[in-house]
Amino acid sequence: MVRTPSTQMLPLGTPAPDFALPDTDGRVVHLSDFAGRPLVVAFLCNHCPFVKHARAGLADFAREYGARGFSFVGINSNDVATHSDDSPEAMRAEALAADYVFPYLLDESQDVARRYKAACTPDFFLFDRQHRLAYRGQLDGSRPGNDVPVTGADLRAAADAVLAGRAVTGAQAPSLGCNIKWKPGREPEWFTG
Repeated sequence: MVRTPSTQMLPLGTPAPDFALPDTDGRVVHLSDFAGRPLVVAFLCNHCPFVKHARAGLADFAREYGARGFSFVGINSNDVATHSDDSPEAMRAEALAADYVFPYLLDESQDVARRYKAACTPDFFLFDRQHRLAYRGQLDGSRPGNDVPVTGADLRAAADAVLAGRAVTGAQAPSLGCNIKWKPGREPEWFTG
């Protein structure tokens, strides 16, 4: 498994890049659907061992913080032509199996991943109520095989700060996971995977 960090992250305070993407039922979900609510945008996929390792923690976070006023959306930007495990049908099955309570969207053009400067799966971007970037980085320090439990500690601390109206303090460690599977010729200039 290739370990890719998210190193070319958006600057804090950046407005959330817009999106209008289909979910697993074909309904188009827009950034504006989450207006006035803090939002986590997570770049995910179905086959990545890092996502599989964290998926129960992701589902738990989305349920818990959804009840506290947060919105959560997952975006799959992988090239489904080369990675059929990430097809819309497979996404639908994954969302059911993982008990995702959030929209799981397909970024077929990969334009949204490029605008967010997403590099890996999972990759997390947390926005405040005005949809300004407050946190970008890891869920927590857990990785497949490192025997650290999945707690969501880093993302939870950031979400708690945003809900309290405080700035997110402390170091923001980049995510680490599988690189986004870019279509030939679509690799961003900053991509090093």
